[in-house]
Amino acid sequence: MVTLYDGGAYLVNGTELIPDTGDALAAIESMTGVKTTREEAARGTMAYGILSAHNTASDMENLKIRFDKLTSHDITFVGILQTARASGLERFPVPYVLTNCHNSLCAVGGTINEDDHVFGLSCAKKYGGIYVPPHQAVIHQFAREMLAAGGAMILGSDSHTRYGALGTMAVGEGGPEIVKQLLEQTYDIPMPGVVAVHLTGKPEKGVGPQDIALAIIGAVFGNGYVNNKVMEFVGDGIDNLSVDYRIGVDVMTTETTCLSSIWRTDGAVKEFYDIHGRSADYKELNPAQVAYYDGVVEVDLSQVKPMIAMPFHPSNTYTIEELNANLEDILRDVEKKALVSLDNNKIDFCLTDKIKNGKLYVEQGVIAGCAGGGYENLCDAADILRGKTIGADEFSLSVYPASQPVFMELVKNGRIADLMATGATVRTAFCGPCFGAGDVPSNKGLSIRHSTRNFPNREGSKVTSGQIASVALMDARSIAATAANQGYLTAATDLDVEFTKPKYFFDRSIYENRVYDGTGKADPSVEIKFGPNIVDWPQMQALTDHVLLKVVSMIHDPVTTTDELIPSGETSSYRSNPLGLAEFTLSRKDPAYVGKAKEVQKVEKARIAGTDIYAEDEKLSEIYDTIKQQFDVTPEETEVGSVIFAVKPGDGSAREQAASCQRVLGGMANIAREYATKRYRSNLINWGMLPFVFEGELPFEKEDYIFVKDIRHAIETKNDSIQAYVVNKGMKEMELHLGNLTEDEREIILKGCLINYNRK
Repeated sequence: MVTLYDGGAYLVNGTELIPDTGDALAAIESMTGVKTTREEAARGTMAYGILSAHNTASDMENLKIRFDKLTSHDITFVGILQTARASGLERFPVPYVLTNCHNSLCAVGGTINEDDHVFGLSCAKKYGGIYVPPHQAVIHQFAREMLAAGGAMILGSDSHTRYGALGTMAVGEGGPEIVKQLLEQTYDIPMPGVVAVHLTGKPEKGVGPQDIALAIIGAVFGNGYVNNKVMEFVGDGIDNLSVDYRIGVDVMTTETTCLSSIWRTDGAVKEFYDIHGRSADYKELNPAQVAYYDGVVEVDLSQVKPMIAMPFHPSNTYTIEELNANLEDILRDVEKKALVSLDNNKIDFCLTDKIKNGKLYVEQGVIAGCAGGGYENLCDAADILRGKTIGADEFSLSVYPASQPVFMELVKNGRIADLMATGATVRTAFCGPCFGAGDVPSNKGLSIRHSTRNFPNREGSKVTSGQIASVALMDARSIAATAANQGYLTAATDLDVEFTKPKYFFDRSIYENRVYDGTGKADPSVEIKFGPNIVDWPQMQALTDHVLLKVVSMIHDPVTTTDELIPSGETSSYRSNPLGLAEFTLSRKDPAYVGKAKEVQKVEKARIAGTDIYAEDEKLSEIYDTIKQQFDVTPEETEVGSVIFAVKPGDGSAREQAASCQRVLGGMANIAREYATKRYRSNLINWGMLPFVFEGELPFEKEDYIFVKDIRHAIETKNDSIQAYVVNKGMKEMELHLGNLTEDEREIILKGCLINYNRK
């Protein structure tokens, strides 16, 4: 089904893979007459060509990328615009789209959701942007329909910014990276590795894009095979996939922790652009005659079966056939694994009670968002359900078309009526079910979803309040098959269905009638409209010579998601109020964190004010006495902040709030074994936090103080090996590392945050 190469390989003529062995280059020359080197062949990937065209640096080792277009949604754009405004923003230098697909319901917090939308529209007018009103489209569907272009690059403040199937290299990052582009700065990264995803064969009838995606995620997530690399889709199997199908696979590449993705393009992609009235944006993309890849993910599409990702991660994958055949054993294993994610809370989490009459019964199905709400997914689901009923028991089915144009075409061709006739409900374009702000299951409920993630509490339940529900990811076709079986888990391949595949017609007038497009038409006279919840970022201080860090939280889970660092769902109503949102930091993982961080912050505020820091923390006198036995330092030159330890933090969402919420509470650093994604580490840096890495047995515990001497000098002199001391342990020495930092990243940390770095 999915096979990983142990090393690199050469792709010859776009079809034949030759492993990178000693005689590989000689064999290639014999086959093609082309004499090459590994380095030269590495320049033959599609990814290299696109990155080269967007790189402003003098070499291709350390890239400085300028993107063609930018996108944000209403959980992120207020903070981004406030940061950019504080940094001297005058106009948007490239097309920048503000969509309103996350907090569209305005169901929590009074006027504040709609206040943010009004703020976004006024900023689009003032700075020359594009504003997509609520319910028109989810961010990524709008980008596919209106922004993507062959050979282009798009940066979005959402982790699922992926348009590779359309020939666009897209990257999801934290908000500060958007700010840099708005200020005409660059996205600075080392040249990423490129891994070929070689597709062969044709999917079995009833197997959908989510099945392919989950099979790949299950094979590569745990071993980090594509971590921070570009996934380049090649092979003749692509010819057997519709563009909608390719998009459905592509959007889920985020869950592999890759940096970006790109696909070979063909006549089917050209037709997509033709349908959307943007024929000029099509570009044929292919690897060179000989292209070198750092690894290969070999996928035989014909061998992929309907898949399910069990709670609580997209990589926790099984075939539905395997699950049904070993139901009780697998469910018990999932329950056992879940104890880690649930941090062994006293929660009665059980899945084996879902077994009814020897089958798995689920209470809810959802087909939604950038992954599930596509036209072809919903047409196939309608074909499976036509003439059937989902029943009048606990099971429910909700469907969210990804955009109004998709919704309208489904209405015109009757598929919406087919779905509604079964008992399913159809909603407007909204990302809520994907991050816990819509269709929250009942306590102990199990939901199957064609969406992007199934992290703990991602569906909206709150473990700290004694609630637990869970999500399993599946393809729309198997969700429809399960709905046709009234909630009993069923693979789509178990049903004999004739898929009608109606042609898609795109109606551009929907956007022309509602979307504000001010690209290139900035109007400085426009007054920005502020709601009472829109609050400026608090002032942040430059880095001092030394830092004293108090460990206020320690997370020993193998991976910590950004949802666990700052929950999504109802908390996102406060996303425009940095201090209000910060009250929810780690609330689902360590409820004591906020109070502990604030205690440390009081000390730092006293230090800045020149008042008695020891009055805020009596233990500090003892701490400084211990430090002064070895070093002549004073509190005046030593910033005091909190630090959290996590094994591998930052998997999942690109939301900068995972870092900024720590920062506004006085957070100074993270200490990790490694960072799950580049985007989380970038968020830490852009908010002036130290992204420490530590190897070996942990010498510190919660509540310990860690003194880092001469940290400012270490950053200025590019010293990666940094000596620190656990003060409570008699100045026990430890070695921290910061990893590679660009010159700009060093300066951002030294100045305290990106706002300070850019402030004029």
